Amino acid sequence: MMTVNDVLSSAKEVFEIEANSIMRLVNRLDENYEKAIEILYNSKGKVVVTGMGKSGLVGRKIASTFCSTGTPAVFLHPAESTHGDSGIISRGDVIIAISNSGETGELLNLLPLLHRFNVPIIAMTGNKNSTLSRMANVTLDISVEKEACPLGKAPTASTTATLAMGDAIAVCLLKKRGFTTEDFLMYHPSGTLGKGILYSVNDLMIKGEGLPLISETTEFKEALNTISEKKLGTALITDNNGILKGVLTDGDIRRILIKYDNVSSLKLQDVMTKNPKTIGKDELCAKALSVMEKYSITSLAVVDEKQVPIGIIHIHDLLKAGVA
Repeated sequence: MMTVNDVLSSAKEVFEIEANSIMRLVNRLDENYEKAIEILYNSKGKVVVTGMGKSGLVGRKIASTFCSTGTPAVFLHPAESTHGDSGIISRGDVIIAISNSGETGELLNLLPLLHRFNVPIIAMTGNKNSTLSRMANVTLDISVEKEACPLGKAPTASTTATLAMGDAIAVCLLKKRGFTTEDFLMYHPSGTLGKGILYSVNDLMIKGEGLPLISETTEFKEALNTISEKKLGTALITDNNGILKGVLTDGDIRRILIKYDNVSSLKLQDVMTKNPKTIGKDELCAKALSVMEKYSITSLAVVDEKQVPIGIIHIHDLLKAGVA
């Protein structure tokens, strides 16, 4: 019967074996890996990932990761492929075929069809001398010293290495394509990852009569009334041409009252926070939130191309919309 120490020791051994299986991949990053990336990057079609059993399950995850990082991909079950599902393959596609042994029968049965389509095949296998490797355009070696399973049978370290190789490919392609945070959010409109992608700043900003606009020549005491009336905790300070010159926040007011014994002669141009952070109305609300978090502020002035304030986006509005 296993003791607590035996359980922990067994878990640590699994982690070490699987971590080593990933680190061994580092030394295999050679011209074959570079060629695989170029084939995928230059493809005009989609990536079709295929594999049986545990390799197939890992393949599904790899295809999903590709899709969410800007590389169109689908998973094709090799056993179903010879019963009509191969119709998903088009000329211009790229195949990633996964088999640790490289001799999986269902996968090998698919290869003649792939050759008729003249699509490049990238093999991910633990056997570089296998049939799959010989029939592929490029082979990526995912072999491991041993499985984490003490019987040496259950795919464990080998599937971990395969998954890591798939992630490495996805990230390389993401970087080569210049895939941005906004691109990523566009593919994740639901859930925590994509909250706010449906909203632009223009959708949630306060505008019109609700906007607290004050001239920079206005006396400080007079500005307090406007800030109180608009209930936003801030005011946008403009010059005679309507250009944004600064902001005055509740925090600024407290600091001014502490600093000055007499505020009766102060004008906003003397005490406002100059060069405030701004954002355009067509930017994503997710970006507005990012700026607020970076600078520890609760609102942003929304300006047009001439730096004329047209709105305010407030953290409270982002919270209500589920962006923050």
